Amino acid sequence: MSLDGQYDPDNIFAKILRGELPCVKVYEDEHVLSFMDIFPQAPGHVLVVPREPARNALEMTDGALQAAIVRVKRIARAVKAALAPDGIVLTQFNGAPAGQTVFHVHFHIIPRQDGVPLGAHGGGQADMDVLQDQATRIAAAIETP
Repeated sequence: MSLDGQYDPDNIFAKILRGELPCVKVYEDEHVLSFMDIFPQAPGHVLVVPREPARNALEMTDGALQAAIVRVKRIARAVKAALAPDGIVLTQFNGAPAGQTVFHVHFHIIPRQDGVPLGAHGGGQADMDVLQDQATRIAAAIETP
């Protein structure tokens, strides 16, 4: 899918936002829902999904984008505190040629360790108990604004 097109209200993230599909929740407020990526590229891979129905960041309103990136920072800081990675990758893909696979705007927070290769985007499914443990630790480290 290219950068242009119709928003599909039945995409997987829209269904998660509506509570129709489960997730391993990290954080939630009126602007975003954050949860563990079940196909993580590294242990502790978190997604931050804005509630605004937009296919990509280029379609978001300025206010929703600003609110989302502030929360990405807050959650990334919690990932740092909870998991002590050597680095953190923040990514956001716009369009299939850029690597986007779910066409609801979302941000990836991927903890990195020196010398450990990054897994494939959408690779193998993680153990749900491990994801829940990571989510609990990250959620506990989120600072109140």
